[in-house]
Amino acid sequence: MEMNQKVDEVQPEKQGALRKYKALKDRRWELHSRLIDLKEASSGFELMGMHRHRQHRVDFMEWAPGARYCSLVGDFNQWSTTENCAREGHLGHDDFGYWTLILEDKLREGQEPDEYYFQEYNYADDYDKGDNGVDVEELIHRMNEEYWEPGEIKSQKSRLEVVAKLYEQMFGPNGPQTEEELGDIPDAETRYNDWKALQKDDSASSLPCYDIIDNGQEFDIFNVATDRVSFEKFQGKSPPLAYWVEMRKGRKAWLEKYVPAISHKDKYRVYFNTPDGGLERVPAWATYVLPDAEGKQSYAVHWEPPPEEIYKWRFERPKVKGSLRIYECHVGISGSEQKISSFQEFTSNVLPHIKDAGYNAIQLIGIVEHKDYSSVGYKVTNYFAVSSRFGSPDDFKKLVDEAHGLGLVVLLDIVHSYASADELVGLSLFDGSNDCYFHSGKRGHHKYWGTRMFKYDDIDVLHFLLYYNQYVDKDALIYLIIANEMLHELHPDIITIAEDATFYPGLCEPTTQGGLGFDYWVNLSIPEMWLWHLENVPEQEWSMNKIMRVLVNNNSNMLSYVENHNQSISGRKSFAEIILYEGKCSNSSADNDLIFRASSLLNIIKLITFTTSGGAYLNFIGNEFAHPKRIEFPMSSNQYSFHLANRQWELLDKGVHKHIFNFDKAIMSLDAKERLISGGLPNVHHCDDTSMIISFTRGPFLFVFNFNPDVSYQLYSVGVDEAGEYQLILNTDETKYGGRGELKSNQYTKRTSVTRVGGCRNSLELTLPSRSAQSITGNLCDLTARCNPGTPPTTSASTSATAASSSPAPMAPSSLVPAAPAPASRTTADTVHSAATVDCRVATGHSGATTMDRRLAAVSDRESYATAELPGSG
Repeated sequence: MEMNQKVDEVQPEKQGALRKYKALKDRRWELHSRLIDLKEASSGFELMGMHRHRQHRVDFMEWAPGARYCSLVGDFNQWSTTENCAREGHLGHDDFGYWTLILEDKLREGQEPDEYYFQEYNYADDYDKGDNGVDVEELIHRMNEEYWEPGEIKSQKSRLEVVAKLYEQMFGPNGPQTEEELGDIPDAETRYNDWKALQKDDSASSLPCYDIIDNGQEFDIFNVATDRVSFEKFQGKSPPLAYWVEMRKGRKAWLEKYVPAISHKDKYRVYFNTPDGGLERVPAWATYVLPDAEGKQSYAVHWEPPPEEIYKWRFERPKVKGSLRIYECHVGISGSEQKISSFQEFTSNVLPHIKDAGYNAIQLIGIVEHKDYSSVGYKVTNYFAVSSRFGSPDDFKKLVDEAHGLGLVVLLDIVHSYASADELVGLSLFDGSNDCYFHSGKRGHHKYWGTRMFKYDDIDVLHFLLYYNQYVDKDALIYLIIANEMLHELHPDIITIAEDATFYPGLCEPTTQGGLGFDYWVNLSIPEMWLWHLENVPEQEWSMNKIMRVLVNNNSNMLSYVENHNQSISGRKSFAEIILYEGKCSNSSADNDLIFRASSLLNIIKLITFTTSGGAYLNFIGNEFAHPKRIEFPMSSNQYSFHLANRQWELLDKGVHKHIFNFDKAIMSLDAKERLISGGLPNVHHCDDTSMIISFTRGPFLFVFNFNPDVSYQLYSVGVDEAGEYQLILNTDETKYGGRGELKSNQYTKRTSVTRVGGCRNSLELTLPSRSAQSITGNLCDLTARCNPGTPPTTSASTSATAASSSPAPMAPSSLVPAAPAPASRTTADTVHSAATVDCRVATGHSGATTMDRRLAAVSDRESYATAELPGSG
């Protein structure tokens, strides 16, 4: 009976997995039926939008299946809707709704057209080269002499020689005159064999012997029979492009002969004629967008600086070694002045600070173009343009390049499900139809955020974006699997991160094993747990077991953080604001004890969150030094003030902020040297609610935390297996970290005693000041395996027994703080508050229990890799 019940429980999950796999397989087939491979699917930016062509013209391509007419309007044609329009027929508009426009450069007065229609010019690459005077006849002669071997090419008097012979056979005077004379047409193989029998066996010819057999099967063009020698010989040849490159002319010659069809910094839009009338839109693939003077409809800017002004990349993208230490930041608020900071200011002032602080990656939020600055960049209007309010595309390139030069990986937070619903500047009703990029009806609108939801089941929408329960958008999941496959196939060193609050299974499993293929997943429960404790639970009543259950929940590939932008932007307050500046503590000299307790609490929260992560940690800009104020972007409710839209960098060298920054820097430095969170997962062997002590090992390191705000312990025994000498390498109680400095230098080295504690053969007797933490290393190479062999990273079921044998010894009242009895009991009401952010960033946004936030950030190389947001439910 029990066996049948288990089978019944497993069957729905298995069936759901099979349905998802079949849907993924069907979507892959549909994608590959239109696009050859993932590389082609991800190269839309090379075709779509506006691009300079070497044959003295500019090509523009846009997808608008609902439009009946398409043209470009702008400064270059006095905003005429008829001068530069798509041609009639397939070359201007294909069956899938793609429009192609060609802007021909204008011949200058007195200049003659090029002799050859295929004449090319060097606009950017080797722009100072060319004009060698090589003509076509000389070029072909040199190719015959230098590239082709004797007999390898068959000379013809004309390109139409073969066509003319076939025409003469069929329609000439000796051809069949009636259907009877024509007779039955034999099949392709018979006709081929008849033709082959008539051919002379020219053994001296070097031509490849390709025999193409049509067997009536699909894709029979690939069924080619040939001799291996000639095939490998032909395959070994590279195309003779070098000869054609020689024929190109230089940029100077182009400027002397032509007037550019569209100049650098020209403003333009795309014009559509739709069933509802004419529309002007900012092109979906625009790379630089500026607001209109009236602040209403934006316009695209053609970005084609002269070669001498183009930013030239200097550094390669660094590779992450060990753990990922991410510094999350918003460029606009990164300065100390009450204004929008720029890319240049961020590059000069903030990047060196990030490097000095010990981080090895930056995550940029709000970087993609958006109309409303108060949305923090989460109502995106143009997915392929960086926000012009921060600077130009080249300014952003320099930021990324300088970050690479400092050894910092660059992550971009690009949110698909925050697509702006603004019809003038965004993609909503782009071509006049309601279902161009987004779903129609309720499914196309997010009920909480007022944004639009992409059609992830549409191949053309996937082409744009590629650059499981009832509340999960299946098409969005399939899109993310394909996106991860594409990113990791084309860029093996790339990093993708899923921000998920639903604990969706398989986030970081390989796509070949049914997973979504992410490298890391973000545990959103951790900051919510800390926030709940700080705001609702007295410090003496914090439950160590409940804290650890959240911190060590499935740590593999887990990114942890104490707080990110959500805690200080989304109408909330930063932790420093809660602890330091809301009555619990102030910065006056009369409250030194409260300042000490607050800085110590922030330090141990940061240390235990960092050391229990799954190899990745994130910090939001300013939190490394406990920025005292939240972030509030300019909006109508604050009279568009920038008072809280900046960072107070002057606090870095002052009081408690200096101490907290020193400790944050020490953690990052220690991890960079010792790889604290790169060696295995945490093994918790002591967690006691009464004493409020937690200890666990990770690799060769032992971490001990005393969360008790009132009680310090002089001789607290912690079990270790290996006898010998142990060294204290990090202590939150040091004065440079805002502590009291209670431990003296001779207490940093400890020897074990033979007392058995917690199942281990030896123990250390430690001095643990209240609200402090220590990191210890020594003879711990076999500690984890021997103390808890095979134990997963979770709290032990026998923590109370371990605590009973540890014999805590309170300090004297004259020591660190007055000793006080530990709380006698805990109530079940002290539950850890689960994450309850009302967010759902890809899926349909159904109102189940509580919907959660899930985000994907992807590493940026020299181009922005567009990424997505995921569905979720509470």
